[in-house]
Amino acid sequence: MKFKSILCVSLLAVSAGFMVPQAQAQVVVGIGVAPPPPRYEVVPPPRGGFIWAPGYWRWNGRRHVWVGGQYVRARPGYRYRAPGWDHGPGGDWRFRERGWDR
Repeated sequence: MKFKSILCVSLLAVSAGFMVPQAQAQVVVGIGVAPPPPRYEVVPPPRGGFIWAPGYWRWNGRRHVWVGGQYVRARPGYRYRAPGWDHGPGGDWRFRERGWDR
């Protein structure tokens, strides 16, 4: 009987973790320096179950640094959103993180 109650409590605790809403924070970086043009990358042959995520320029606090492209695991039912820079209304550049859209 003791084993069953421990098992039930454990299962409830684990399942409760799946039901807790997860908060997502997005950090917006606004800078006054435009990113350089994207670099040309040779895309390797396709890999089953993966999609190619192209490279992008990231701001390291002092300058733009290139982050090379890579394959990421595909998520069925989702569309990959590549990271990039948007020119904001105030003239600054804002970095948009990569993500997945339904």
